[in-house]
Amino acid sequence: MRAVVFERYGEPAEVREVPDPRPADHGVVVRVEATGVCRSDWHGWQGHDPDITLPHVPGHELAGTVEAVGPRVARWRPGDRVTVPFVCACGTCPACAAGDRQVCERQSQPGFTHWGSFAQYVALDHADVNLIAVPDALSAATAASLGCRFATAFRAVVQQGRVAPGEWVAVHGCGGVGLSAVMIAAAAGARVVAVDVAPGALDLARTFGAAVRVDAGGGADTAERIREATDGGAHLSLDALGSPATCAASVNGLRRRGRHVQVGLLPSPTGTTPVPMARAVALELELLGSHGMAAHTYPEMLRLVEAGVLRPDLLVTATVPLAAAPGVLAAMGTSPGAGVTVVEPWT
Repeated sequence: MRAVVFERYGEPAEVREVPDPRPADHGVVVRVEATGVCRSDWHGWQGHDPDITLPHVPGHELAGTVEAVGPRVARWRPGDRVTVPFVCACGTCPACAAGDRQVCERQSQPGFTHWGSFAQYVALDHADVNLIAVPDALSAATAASLGCRFATAFRAVVQQGRVAPGEWVAVHGCGGVGLSAVMIAAAAGARVVAVDVAPGALDLARTFGAAVRVDAGGGADTAERIREATDGGAHLSLDALGSPATCAASVNGLRRRGRHVQVGLLPSPTGTTPVPMARAVALELELLGSHGMAAHTYPEMLRLVEAGVLRPDLLVTATVPLAAAPGVLAAMGTSPGAGVTVVEPWT
């Protein structure tokens, strides 16, 4: 099969022929029809993820058709249209038993713990626990975006953030996750403040329901502008980019007893990111993490997608062939991108 491979962190990846994967006894191989390009893939390419071993094939947001199944798989057959969360749970550890499969103690992640979906085929573990049927009306490109950015945003806004109608929600970073969060929060009846440095991203945020746009460029005090726009601060704020500056601005832009959800990854040389904890203590803020979304919690989101309340299809702004994927991946470092770029490995 053809796949995007890198052999050294931060150096150009290339498309080459590699062996086809085989399914584990409990797993499947999926013929990849579409896969998203995510900033998490860029972090992996830069060497920020300790699970990656070289050479490596990135990619974790995918949709496609089951090609082969292991002998212990009961629920899936070749030809089934599927997607999958980027966290593939084991289904048996204490976290899984508690229903928290998104933080499975023995999780695997395509594109990180093993070769991913920037390829024509990808192997996925524990298929009966992790695969999700793709509705007939959903295109592969749209379904691919659900596995990470859209489902991650849905959990961050709805399940972790506990958004309520009429609340102010600030979204820092209007790339794929951030724009998804804007759309989801607005659909829930919240008033959304979109924050970014790129005018194009802010324009898209307005299209997807943002009531207020804040340009974070030019040394602006983003948190102060959010507090002014929301008459005291956001009830819920998400750092959808992942940087010390956006994390601090998210926390500092909250009102009393507000909720901060960290969605973007925060790699740092020391492994620790400074957070304004004095404000968190004084205002009794909640600081929460959000790590994907377990497969068994997808039905609520899929119902809203099928009903047209949520439109992840509108977030797909570009589709490219596999040959273009290395360049798109490299560009994520300087411009995370507004909207979703989807790779179609068979074109």
